Amino acid sequence: MTATLVPTPISTARPPGRAHDGRALEQALLVQYHLEGDLAAREELVRRFMPLARELALRYTYTDEPFDDLLQVASLGLLKAIDRFEPGRGSKFTSYAAPTILGELKRHFRDKGWALHVPRDLQERALAVSREREMLSKRLGRSPTVKEIAHGLGCSTEQALEAAEAAGSYEAASLDAPVSREGDESGPLVDLIGTDDASLSLVESREAMLSTWNELPEIEREVLRLRFTEDLTQREIGERVGYSQMHVSRLLRRALRRMEAARAAA
Repeated sequence: MTATLVPTPISTARPPGRAHDGRALEQALLVQYHLEGDLAAREELVRRFMPLARELALRYTYTDEPFDDLLQVASLGLLKAIDRFEPGRGSKFTSYAAPTILGELKRHFRDKGWALHVPRDLQERALAVSREREMLSKRLGRSPTVKEIAHGLGCSTEQALEAAEAAGSYEAASLDAPVSREGDESGPLVDLIGTDDASLSLVESREAMLSTWNELPEIEREVLRLRFTEDLTQREIGERVGYSQMHVSRLLRRALRRMEAARAAA
């Protein structure tokens, strides 16, 4: 069973006499705007129903989203409700406006608030878990268990755990942020991220070249050692091994070609 966020219904009740007059005025303003294009009527409707938008936005202050952003989203939902409402249908405006504003708030969390892509039903369940945890913490005086949260939402423990883990995708941490807030010498998070060791790519090449090295004739290994370990010239190598400089050059070229072929094939 997938839990969804369902904020507590908002009461818009007014004293009997004023309620009737208020609804009549609101209906008149809606007619003025939709049928006559009166923008002043639209502005008055926004002013009259802004408290409703604010109250709905307050329902989501348990999240980490700044309230100013929530209020802005709720205000956008109110404007959409005013523009889309059809006065001639006879329905109450607040009955249409509240779901429209709530829908805009939920869309904000689904589409803009998450740092990573998370399925929509999992997003809603993560928000529901967050709110249920807060409510249970206040009621129990301690942090609730996952089982208690799942029972309150009517979902399985696995679903509650999955939602709690998904909540970690809501906000991405900056790689430049300090690893710890304790102390002034805490390094950035990026320093803890592992990287591929460049020398790992050479392991296979080294193994192949070592095998080829062992297969070289002893004289070729010796001239390579004298050339690249002792840094002797070809003339000096020839004097050491008793070969001419030209012969040493041929030995070096042949040995190096075999070693290069082994490295390329690795």
